[in-house]
Parts: sequence; structure tokens; C-alpha cells
Amino acid sequence: EVQLVESGGGLVQAGGSLRLSCAASGFTFDDYAIGWFRQAPGEVREGVACINASDGSTHYSNSVKGRFTISSDNAKNTVYLQMNSLKPEDTAVYYCAADRRLSHFNTDGGYIEVWGQGTLVTVSS
Repeated sequence: EVQLVESGGGLVQAGGSLRLSCAASGFTFDDYAIGWFRQAPGEVREGVACINASDGSTHYSNSVKGRFTISSDNAKNTVYLQMNSLKPEDTAVYYCAADRRLSHFNTDGGYIEVWGQGTLVTVSS
């Protein structure tokens, strides 16, 4: 079964940090780009960060560049999103996503092959 399982969301004060994890199973990890989208209430889904599992190249949205870091442990088929200097506007449901085409992370996610169930991140002011 193709699956992405997220963990690590929660409530944090502005300026704090959280780390999200995404464990993948059921597909060849190295063949995919894996990353995170987020969606706040009433907002369009936004690609946040992604990593090419085969070569480790990373990409970030301008809104999180310099604050968030994405990494992968290919031995564990797991991707991490370290989120530092969190802001109230980072509040959203964060979804792990996997796709064989890196370019699909530059869209609203409509072409993404595999989705996780989502984890809520709430940043209080």
C-alpha cells in the first residue's frame, strides 16, 4: 500500500520551532520528490518545500526560505521539515506529498500522486 504518514504537528508560540516527519512506504523512495504543502483556512494550498530523494536537491517557497529546512533519511524512507522562527501566518494543515515530477510541487498540488493525511501546525502570537 502506498502511504505517507506525517507526525510532529502541534501548538507553538511565535518564534518557536517544530519538526514534522513524513514516513513513506509502498513505493521506491529514491524515484520520487517528497515535500510539504500547507493550507490555511480559506486559503489556497501552497507548496512549501520539497526534496529530490535521489540527489538531495531542495526547493523552498519564498515564504519559508531561510526559516524551514527539509531533509531526508533515505535509509528510513523518511523526510523531515524543520521549521524555525515560526510566525502566526505559518498556521495551517501541513500535508506531506510525493510525486515523480519535481515540477508538480510548483503547482497547487493538483497533480501530486501521493498525499499524507495532514498534520495541524498552530502558531500563536
